[in-house]
Amino acid sequence: MKTDSAPSAYEPYAQLFRALFPRMASLSVYDACAELLWSTEMASDGEMRKLVTETLQHAQLDPGAQGHSATLRGEEPVYFFWLRPEHMLMDAQPFAVVAILCRPGLQSEQRSFGLVQALLRPAIECLRRELLAREQISQLNGSLLEHNQDLDMLLAMSGGGPGEGDSNEDDLRGILRSAVTHLGAGLAALIVPEKGLVLVQPGTEQPLDGALLAKAHRHLLSMAQMRRDAVIVNRIKLLPGEDSPGHRILSCAIGRPDGRSMGVLALLRAETAPEFNQRHARLAELLARRAATIIASSYDPLTGLLTRPAFEQRVRGVLGVDEAAAGRWSALYVDMNRMHVINDNHGMHVGDRVLARIGELIRRRLPPGALAARISGDRFAILLPATLDDAAGFAESLRQGAEEAGTGIGDGNLPVSISVGVATVDRRAREFAHAFAAAETVCKAANDRGRNRVEIYQESDESIVRRFADVNLLGNLRGAIDRNRLRLNAQAIVPLGGRGGAPHFEILLRMEGDNGQTLGPDHFMSAALRYQMMPEIDRWVISQTMEMLKPHATLLADASVVFTINCSGQSLRDEKFADYVAELIRASSINPKALAFELTESAAVGNLPQAEHLMRQLQRLGCGIALDDFGTGLSSLAYLRALPITMLKIDGSFVRDVLRDPRAASMIEVIARLAQSMSMTTVAEYVETEEIRTRITDLGVDFGQGFAIARPVPLDEVLAQLPLYAAAAVGTGAFAHRTAVAV
Repeated sequence: MKTDSAPSAYEPYAQLFRALFPRMASLSVYDACAELLWSTEMASDGEMRKLVTETLQHAQLDPGAQGHSATLRGEEPVYFFWLRPEHMLMDAQPFAVVAILCRPGLQSEQRSFGLVQALLRPAIECLRRELLAREQISQLNGSLLEHNQDLDMLLAMSGGGPGEGDSNEDDLRGILRSAVTHLGAGLAALIVPEKGLVLVQPGTEQPLDGALLAKAHRHLLSMAQMRRDAVIVNRIKLLPGEDSPGHRILSCAIGRPDGRSMGVLALLRAETAPEFNQRHARLAELLARRAATIIASSYDPLTGLLTRPAFEQRVRGVLGVDEAAAGRWSALYVDMNRMHVINDNHGMHVGDRVLARIGELIRRRLPPGALAARISGDRFAILLPATLDDAAGFAESLRQGAEEAGTGIGDGNLPVSISVGVATVDRRAREFAHAFAAAETVCKAANDRGRNRVEIYQESDESIVRRFADVNLLGNLRGAIDRNRLRLNAQAIVPLGGRGGAPHFEILLRMEGDNGQTLGPDHFMSAALRYQMMPEIDRWVISQTMEMLKPHATLLADASVVFTINCSGQSLRDEKFADYVAELIRASSINPKALAFELTESAAVGNLPQAEHLMRQLQRLGCGIALDDFGTGLSSLAYLRALPITMLKIDGSFVRDVLRDPRAASMIEVIARLAQSMSMTTVAEYVETEEIRTRITDLGVDFGQGFAIARPVPLDEVLAQLPLYAAAAVGTGAFAHRTAVAV
């Protein structure tokens, strides 16, 4: 029991005792350790405390008594009343002593203990119950305080889900901090060998040396393997020697989802500290389950490597440290080669075993400080504290090790290999994404160059630089689509040499850059093709063109002007693309004859069934069909008879060389005659000079397109002058003149 800080709480008892026993000079209350709880005196008397100590010893020797009397300083009578927890349980140790000091008087006037007890029995019983109630309230407050501390710990644990903090490792360290703060551990440790996790947190009071774990970790892991529930050992020697201090241990297994143990959460105290109890065990089990949840969300269950979100968080933490305290870093991108072949031929379970073995290979060879993750099905990322040359050597060792990964799996002869891209991390930018993209780019280049090889990002390698530029442009292109920063231009295609035919305008795509500059297709088309964005872009171009042409449907009713739209080979492989285009045309109220669709020769021949399906559907509607880049495709021309083509666009490489290469001129003339014999019209692209224009006209080409005829202009400008173009279409020369004036 502790001293009450409110003397007024006991004052009524002093008044009651004086009323029952007028000779009382003072009333004092002591606990079972002879410590003063309360007194009517201003100061404690040392001799009185000595008597209290003696009377407590007397109480142990005389369990049936309720107290006794004594004399203070040889003349002042004192009556001691022993307060036991239960009134009738006389052999219980007193929890308090009431001391009543009387004024000195004649010996004959001193009352016997039995008489004084009889006078004061009701008051003493009330005081006994009061003190017991206060003790129970104190214990309840202590229990509530413990519960509040437990609640504080639980709230701190549940402040965010796994991965919502700065990093998952920070979450795990937070668990250790909770252990030393709320459970009073001198040392807290989290050990998960298969994840390479060893986290240690010393306590704030009576901290222990982390070197203890070197002696105890095997024992702790063994306990976790044998028992899933908490284990308390309140007396154990972890260090050799008779004089070595003892320790107390509380350990809890860190469980996998399948119920097996993968590690241990261990709390250690010095033997001089209080013992661990069941309350500590319950809270430690909660911390262990929380740690298991965080680990499950941070590590890939198949390979044991980090997940992509956890990897990115760890990388930000590593690259965010003081630059002077860290060395050089490299990024590695690892791609399993032909995993689909293993899955198809041997089953997914065999493929999973191969991936697990590659994950084990990476984990086993990672140097201290490195991070590795499985970022998708068969791809891995590594952040390595090494220069580019050293990282390349590490990557080569991984590649060689991967070749042996198929041994002992399936038929023991699986064709396992990896391609690895390596790039330097620019730590000044505190950004891994740039280096990771570069590593991914060179990894894909390694696949293009034969697979099962290591490639290093070099700015002098044009193909790799082009790939890397495409990766960076991909985000810009996606942003341009989402923010409506794509623009449509149009370039005139005019009849040559007085030949008849409606003038055409080819729809061309442009992109508005971040600074408002206009970017041509050579800037972004490579990225769009490489990353399969052309179907989306084609749909955007066609739908946007239709929307812009709709207000001019009346002028286009007689198809006096034709607009041609390009379609990519990627769109041909989209089964729904033909129906999509046909539905847009039907819903637009535009005369289909005022529309033509261009496909490159290589795309059409490479996707012949799909190309024919699209062409037939457009032909039935009345649209024209143009074959672009003609002359650069396959040598066989049999497909010209099978496809409903109305226009051949001669590849610009022939047109540019027509004045200096007789073979180019002969090719153009042959194509013009072939088209004429098959009732097709011809268009010469890249007509850059008047001399080229005159020459291709003499060779029999029907239409010309190029800067010598007209430059591309925004489509809305063309549409603004559409009435003039439609009216001038009756005379080819007049149309060409107006086109030149307009641009």
